Amino acid sequence: AERELGWMYSTHPIQENLLGEKAVINYTLWSDVFYCPHCGKEIVFWNIAIDSDGNMKKELRCDSCGSIIKKSQCARAKDILIDKKSGKTIEISKQVPVLINYSYGGKRYDKVPDAEDIALIEKIKEMDTDKWYPTEEVPYGEKTADPIKAGFNKVNLFYTERNLCALALIWDMAQRSRYKNQIMFCITAVLMKTASKLHNVGMKKGKINLAGAMPNALYIPSILAERNIFTLVRGKIKDIEPVFSFTKKDENCCVSCGSSTDLRMIPSNSIDYIFVDPPFGDNLIYSELSFIWDAWLRIVTNNEKEAIICRAQKKALSDYQDLFEKCFREFYRCLKPNRWITIEFHNSKNTVWMAINEAIQKAGFVVSYVKTLDKGQGSYNQQTANGAVKQDLAISAYKPKEEFERKFSEQAGSEETAWFFVGQYLDNLPVVSVENNKIQMIAERQAYLLFDRMVAYHIMRGIPVPLDATDFYRGLDEKFLKRDNMYFLPDQVNEYDTARITTEVENIQFALFVTNEKSAISWLYQQLDPQFCGPQTYAELQPKFMQEVKAVDKYEQMPELATILEENFLQDENGRWYIPDVTKEGDLVKLREKNLWKEFESYMNSKGKLKLFRSEAIRVGFSRLWKEKNYKAIVDIAERLPEQTIQEDSNLLMYYDISLGRV
Repeated sequence: AERELGWMYSTHPIQENLLGEKAVINYTLWSDVFYCPHCGKEIVFWNIAIDSDGNMKKELRCDSCGSIIKKSQCARAKDILIDKKSGKTIEISKQVPVLINYSYGGKRYDKVPDAEDIALIEKIKEMDTDKWYPTEEVPYGEKTADPIKAGFNKVNLFYTERNLCALALIWDMAQRSRYKNQIMFCITAVLMKTASKLHNVGMKKGKINLAGAMPNALYIPSILAERNIFTLVRGKIKDIEPVFSFTKKDENCCVSCGSSTDLRMIPSNSIDYIFVDPPFGDNLIYSELSFIWDAWLRIVTNNEKEAIICRAQKKALSDYQDLFEKCFREFYRCLKPNRWITIEFHNSKNTVWMAINEAIQKAGFVVSYVKTLDKGQGSYNQQTANGAVKQDLAISAYKPKEEFERKFSEQAGSEETAWFFVGQYLDNLPVVSVENNKIQMIAERQAYLLFDRMVAYHIMRGIPVPLDATDFYRGLDEKFLKRDNMYFLPDQVNEYDTARITTEVENIQFALFVTNEKSAISWLYQQLDPQFCGPQTYAELQPKFMQEVKAVDKYEQMPELATILEENFLQDENGRWYIPDVTKEGDLVKLREKNLWKEFESYMNSKGKLKLFRSEAIRVGFSRLWKEKNYKAIVDIAERLPEQTIQEDSNLLMYYDISLGRV
């Protein structure tokens, strides 16, 4: 292939003593062309953006009128091309060659394209290869809108004419080779990242970094690199050569491709461990991002069961959650009892997090703990999007033991199921977590999360919750051992105590943003904790509270601070509010729930959409209606609430979803 088309990557060296000689082009840099918003003249972006030392300029000036400009203010210049396959005219963003890097005599050099280089490019543009290459139209979608807008609406337009001819020839020759699959593998490895117009370059300290395409994006940069295709493919062949030196063994390994909604080829209870890296809501639309590869391979990705949120595919959050649940039910079936699944997850939207969390639990898994996972370099979205979460989450969940499932079914609805659940849940949590030589608080071992997990497990299985919060918290202190506000099994506490002797506990005061009644109560618990500020008067708390209440949720009817204190805490003889102990907390909780139920009844007796309400009253109301099996009332109230209130609260969403299936 190189013998036939290698001349396309040739140039004359700039050294005077080498006139007439030929050098091999390593890469050519191309630049976008814009119109100055002031004088209307064409601007080659490279000329105004890169200084003489090869660094990006901080300020852009039109090289015709001298005006200071911003790239976002400039309209793109356009080229009119003739599509050789269809004969139709195409309007596409104008790009011009600005720098050539070539090799001669074992050394690399840079040059500005001369008249012969431009003539060569024009000659190649006029060529019409008889070899096949994909010309499919790019489907409109979330990730393809920007390149289509710039005129890159067909697969072949993502390549320069030179690279397209070279790729088409190698691809054609591969079809007749006994190494067809291996060569195609090497070509597909460069098709997007380094062979296309998606090839980004970095400019720093006078050096050009051939970074390649932005990961998980169809982004055509304003300065791109056109690489030598023959060099690229030869390099990839060298990369995979070591694979063929491996000797074949009878290894129990299988790679398959299919939908996770149907894993019938995998027997039940046969897998030891599952790791899942699923699509993150609407972050990445993989069927769109793979379209160029698909076109070369002459296939079409079936996106019917692609678990994403996407307007172009008419898939909303509910569709995303349904597909996730189907996948996780299959994972649950395949996984052995008492084994683990890890789900890597990343999304800045709370609604998406709630949806996937509920899908995991509805499938039957018990979520044990969640940790951040720092992968170093972020994705394109993570690096560029405002408000993007910079780290992924690793969700660890397990499939309960068969013995646990049997006992739970036999004693369903009794108090024993609650404590049986807590016991096996604590048994599956890490005992000690040490970071930076300090013991970290494990939130999953704290009372409020243990209660939430217990309630969720019962509701997901349609079993009445046997204990209210008061009895549950009292029982925790009676049945388990407490250390640093965390609960342990008897055979775990020695390990924690031993670590506690030599290592300090991380004394972190978590930053809590008070946006509703629930977060206000959490903030007060933190403030009144003896390990922090301890008991305080209303006068001491009020100024600090006002500082924290910066933006209350749109629909939240926030009670006064005095009301929250009276309903949740006790006051000593000096007027200081403090956290009640277990023996007194029960009466306080019952009084509070009685008041909140009255508030909830007023919502039930009203009509129309609820525009302002106490979210804590909704939680108490849903819990009581669930115990009474009044599922219709839960659905009726839920449908009168703003959608985001339900979607962003895991408990309310759980009550609503399960009740919806029972009405």
